[in-house]
This record gives sequence, structure tokens and C-alpha cells, in this order.
Amino acid sequence: MQILSSTTSPTENISETVNTNPGGDDTVISIWDEVVNVWQNGFMGIDIGKIIVALFILSIFLVLRGLISKYLINSIKRWSEKSKTDIDNKIIKAIAPPIRFIPIIIGVFFAVQTLNPQGFLAVFFSRIIRSMIAYTIFWALHRALSPMQAISRKMERILTATMTTWVFKFLKVAVVFIGSAVILEIWGIAIGPLLAGLGLFGAAVALGAQDLCKNLIGGATVIAEKRFYPGDWIKVEGVVEGVVEDIGFRSTLVRRFDKAPVFVPNADLSDATVINFSRMTNRRIYWKIGVTYDTTREQLITIRDEIIKYLEENDAFEKPPLVPLFVRIEGFNDSSIDFMVYCFTKTTNWGEWLEIREEFALVIKDIIENKAGTSFAFPSQSIYVESLPDTMDKPELFTPPEAKTKSKKTAPKSVAKKEGK
Repeated sequence: MQILSSTTSPTENISETVNTNPGGDDTVISIWDEVVNVWQNGFMGIDIGKIIVALFILSIFLVLRGLISKYLINSIKRWSEKSKTDIDNKIIKAIAPPIRFIPIIIGVFFAVQTLNPQGFLAVFFSRIIRSMIAYTIFWALHRALSPMQAISRKMERILTATMTTWVFKFLKVAVVFIGSAVILEIWGIAIGPLLAGLGLFGAAVALGAQDLCKNLIGGATVIAEKRFYPGDWIKVEGVVEGVVEDIGFRSTLVRRFDKAPVFVPNADLSDATVINFSRMTNRRIYWKIGVTYDTTREQLITIRDEIIKYLEENDAFEKPPLVPLFVRIEGFNDSSIDFMVYCFTKTTNWGEWLEIREEFALVIKDIIENKAGTSFAFPSQSIYVESLPDTMDKPELFTPPEAKTKSKKTAPKSVAKKEGK
């Protein structure tokens, strides 16, 4: 009650206590001045109003990103339609995502210009914008390499398809490496000393990664020598037989005929003997056919001529001089007179070859059994007896074992009866 009855009000006492400066000058700083001070130096000396305006500008560009990117892409497409090839259309389709990122960079740029930062912040935001620009450029280059690889048919005539794939893989890695180096340089990180350190580290790693380097060189050797391509049917004795699916930097994926994948190190393929069945110009049929010894000379000639006639008239078989063709009596075996049938089909497809061979087998059976009137031989032996011993002409006297047993058992009984009489 005494405090309330005082002539000096509580608010005046508080204001006098708070707002009295050390120099003794009584200055009253209003709350509005404090708000203005906080507003003007809200975040690292940047006006909060500018921050709000910058965020608003960035939001506008994010909202209009689809419209702006669509306008840019359509403009580039109209320009590319004037060309006669579709290469540029595929490249534009590939770099569409980096183009859609451009409005974000523009929005960040105008937002930073609105903020007008000073000192450290100015350098920081400048590096941010430059890094985004560098990232977009190298991102677009990386994506553009894929359609360029798909349309680089002329390079495949010189380097083969697999080598072309390797070249573009290397280019993609190079783009990523150079782009990373540019961004590091923007942030003031010297790439030269870093590469020198990586060189020493690489030398140390190389000592423990000899197999990796050897497989890498082996893969390059396989591709350079054009031993096989993806899709080829190969056989490496004692290792694998199947269809090549992919030739990687370290190993080659071969799919066996039972659909099991086998990853073979490239070094093994470069040093081993590889049979590439897909490079066959023709598929061979090599049979030995045996007929019985009672086949006459005329029947043998009939068999030979009919088989040759069938091979010459059938378009499924390749003809000399492109390939050899033989149907000859080869020799006399233990239980047969042998024919050698040696010919080649035009197709190299395994399924078609099996069908042709099956039909050929049925024709040979018809020729031997119906046209020639003889039969196939099978392993057999004949035994000839010139004479028999003299004892074989006379019957052998033989008493069955049971008769001998009965005579031995009945003899004592008869003797006993006689003695009793």
C-alpha cells in the first residue's frame, strides 16, 4: 500500500532504472527500435525482410520450375527438329532432368542477389551457385553419353561393340572425375596435391591388387583380339561352356546351358584356349555307319550313291568346294563294313541342325533297309568248330547219383533176408 501511494509511479521507476546509460544521459529506447534492430540484423547481419523476400523468390521458381523447364525443353526441341537426324532428339531426352534443374539455379541466384550478403556469406553463396552450375553441366554430359553410345554404330566397325561399351564407360568415369575436380577447385581444394597423394596410395594398392590389374588387362586383351562378343557360344576346356552375357572390367559372365551363371576372370580367358562355336560357318555331321558282312558289292554301291544323291539335292547341306563332302566305305570292322559320312549343314543354329540331322538319319535307315535291302550291323561273334574228339561220337555211360544211392541202401536188406532164411 505504501508503494502504491508513492508520488513516483512503478513504470517510471523501471524506465529510469533500465534506460539510464553509464554517462548519466537519460535516453529512452523504444521497443520498436529494438524490433527494427533485430529485423535488420536478424541472421548474420542480413535483414530478415530480405531473407523472406529471397525465400519467396526461390519458392516462385520452384513452383514455376515445371513451366520454365518445359519452355526451355520445347524451345530446344524446336531447334533440333530442323536437323535431319534423330541424334539430337535422343540427347535432348537424356538431358531433360539437368534442364529441369536450371530454374532452381536461377531461383537461388536471384535469392542471393536479394540478400546481398557480405564477406564470408558472399563467398559461400558464390561457391554454392558455381558448384550447382558445374554439377548441372557435368550431369548433362554424363547423361548424354548413353544415347551417344547407342547411336555410335560407326565406332563399332572399328572397335567392336564391346570395346565401344568400354570406351563409353571410361568416358562416364572421366566425366564424373573431372566434374568432381572442378567442384573441389571451386571450394578451394587443390586437386594437384590430392592426385599426388592418390598416386602414392594407388601404388600401394596396386601391390595388393595385382589380380585386379591382371584381369583388367586380360579383359582388354580379349576385346582387342575379338575372341568373342556378348551372345557368343564359347567353351573353355575344364572351365565353362555357355553363352557370353557380359564382358566386365574384371570378369566375364557366361550363362551355362542349364541357366546357371558363371563369372570367369578375364585373365583366365586371355590365357586359355577358347572355342567360339558361334564363329562356325557351318555345322558338321560326322558318322560311321556299319552294315552286315553279308551285304553285297552292289548293295554297298547303292548305299553310297543314294546317300550322296540325297546330300547333293538337299538345300540344307552345303556343297563343295565351300566344304568337303565324303561318303565312302571306310573299312572292315570286327562285325561290320563301315561307311564314313562327312558333310556340313548350312545352318549353325543348334535346333535347326538337330532337325536336319534327324531327317538325314531317317533317310539313311530307309536307304539301307529298303533301297539296298540289307541291314545294320551290331557287335556279334561267330564260333566255328572244325572237328570234335573221338569220344564225342560215343555215348558216355553214366549212372545217375540217385540210382547209386538206392542200390547201396537196398543191398544190405536183401543180404539180411537171405541170412534169415
